[in-house]
Parts: sequence; C-alpha cells; structure tokens
Amino acid sequence: MQAFTKQAIEIMKSIPQGKVMSYGQIARLAGSPRGARQVVRILHSMSEKEAIPWHRIVNAKGEIAIQEAEGRYTQKVLLEEEGLFVEANGKVSLECYQYFPEPQSKR
Repeated sequence: MQAFTKQAIEIMKSIPQGKVMSYGQIARLAGSPRGARQVVRILHSMSEKEAIPWHRIVNAKGEIAIQEAEGRYTQKVLLEEEGLFVEANGKVSLECYQYFPEPQSKR
C-alpha cells in the first residue's frame, strides 16, 4: 500500500462521529494537496474492506458529492443519525461540523 493511501485511510478513520472532512482536506493532510480525486478512489475501492466511515466525507463546499440517489440518501441519513443537520440540498455546515485533527508529531 502506498504511503499516501495508508495515511489517507488513517485520517478518514480518525474522523469522529458527528464530524466531517472534505476530500481535499484529507488529501492535503495525507501529503498530496492536489489528491482529492485519489481520496475518492480510495473511498470507492477500500471503504468496506478498511471500515472507513465514508459517509463523513463531503466536498469542499460541505455538500454530499454522491450523485446517485440511493447513495446520496444513505449518506444523508447516516450523517443525520450522528446528529448533523443536512440541508435539503445535501449540504452540511463546515463551520459547525468540520473536523480538524491534531497535527501528528514528527518522530
């Protein structure tokens, strides 16, 4: 597994219940500022296997990015079950719900 992939998975798994992070935010923290699409690929291919809380990942505007109706609805329900308010258009307030993990110390 590549270092970026491993780091991105660790970051995604660290998102606490009731919080969200954006694809780009995860990519930056994992060491690839322009790697948001790679985060999407990781989620698509490894969410189930790695037990990634995929529903806690939104786009840079705080919107559910899934276009397919069932997946979009599932993500909305899962976020609401964790106490987030999701607007009718599928947007959450990043100001209220965005997670900023503590910086990892260099060893």
